[in-house]
Amino acid sequence: MSNRRDVLAASLRVAGLLAAAGLLPRAAQAAWNSAAFQAKNLADATKAYGGSAPAASNGVTLTGPDIAENGAVVPVGCATTLPGVTRLMLLVEKNPNVLAAVFDVSDSVEPSFNTRVKMGQSSNVYAVAMTGEGKVYFAQKEIKVTLGGCGG
Repeated sequence: MSNRRDVLAASLRVAGLLAAAGLLPRAAQAAWNSAAFQAKNLADATKAYGGSAPAASNGVTLTGPDIAENGAVVPVGCATTLPGVTRLMLLVEKNPNVLAAVFDVSDSVEPSFNTRVKMGQSSNVYAVAMTGEGKVYFAQKEIKVTLGGCGG
């Protein structure tokens, strides 16, 4: 008959063997591109993801209010009809960190996303679509903020 101490000792030995074999799960960590999130403008953010110079396109759409009453929760959406898009990004020009959101797109995902972003002041907002070949297309909209979201 096994007692509690024997069961714990055996469990510890099994866990040690699994860890040595590399079979224990690792802590889940989000993968993020620190250079892109530290970028100060549209060109630097797209370059950090391996994109070319951004070009305006009618194939990318950006939705959002003309005037946001509260900069802490500004609803915005981005979508594209361009073929071969692998990534959609939302950027807020005058925020301390320009890159607000990144969405990876595959053939099984419709390239249309809605979210809420924080805006410290009135600013241009960009929806950016990046293709697998590194071509970058964007749409732009100015959103005015009446109550600051980033400490205002």
